[in-house]
Amino acid sequence: MSTRTLMTVAAVAVLAAGCSTTPKPPTAIAEVGESHGYASGYMTRDDMPDSLALVPPPPAEGSAALNDDIEAYRALTALRNGPRGAQATKDAELRFPAAAGHFACALGVQISEQNTPHLNMLLRRTLADAGGATYKAKDKYQRTRPFVRFNEGTCTPASEPALRKDGSYPSGHSALGWAWGLVLTQVAPERADALVQRARAFAQSRGVCGAHWKSDIEAGRLVGSTAVARLQSNPVFLAQVAEARKEVARARAAGQVPAAADCQAEAAALSLSKHLAP
Repeated sequence: MSTRTLMTVAAVAVLAAGCSTTPKPPTAIAEVGESHGYASGYMTRDDMPDSLALVPPPPAEGSAALNDDIEAYRALTALRNGPRGAQATKDAELRFPAAAGHFACALGVQISEQNTPHLNMLLRRTLADAGGATYKAKDKYQRTRPFVRFNEGTCTPASEPALRKDGSYPSGHSALGWAWGLVLTQVAPERADALVQRARAFAQSRGVCGAHWKSDIEAGRLVGSTAVARLQSNPVFLAQVAEARKEVARARAAGQVPAAADCQAEAAALSLSKHLAP
């Protein structure tokens, strides 16, 4: 093979490599788009998991499963007037920047649009993917929420009119919270135990608030897990995970960690329901 031919082959290889480079994930909301203050996800509606195929119908009236839901509701809502209820109220907030702090203690890093833009966008977009994936089943079953059934309040009174019109099963908060925990284990696998425990507690907060039944929460976790599995073939998502890993390393090196006192208070509050299902 001549030198000229070798140079031509090399040039073609370089061009091919350039065409197959990893996509640059966006960090600006203007590039992603949003609706009602929530960023668009990585997936289209057609790409999302089929929650109606994933979860069984909600527990029937008079069933043992519904009795179990009622028992769990009473046990969890009994904690509402205390530190666990206060934490559940915080966990109900899905708007950013406030929502960026929910997993900061479990991750051991402060999360913000300014210092960790890829990590922040990762959470914003997977919220839409996992939460949105619950709606095929939600719309089908239109399950009445527990606070409506018992004519009681929740930890977020302002949201109650909207919740009354939104099906309870599966839980969207639980789906997205569980998805956040799993996605963050990809970013920081060494923190997997703490992140998954926080994801469980985040979903359980919906029971403490009285906004969801136990079975809603369990079904939401299944949908969230499947959404994360679907995202593993999305190149923009995977590129954002890779960038988020770098940000976490830089943030730790720079000492950008949550306040120890805040994390101790969160841990103490969450410990109050750790023994309860789900």
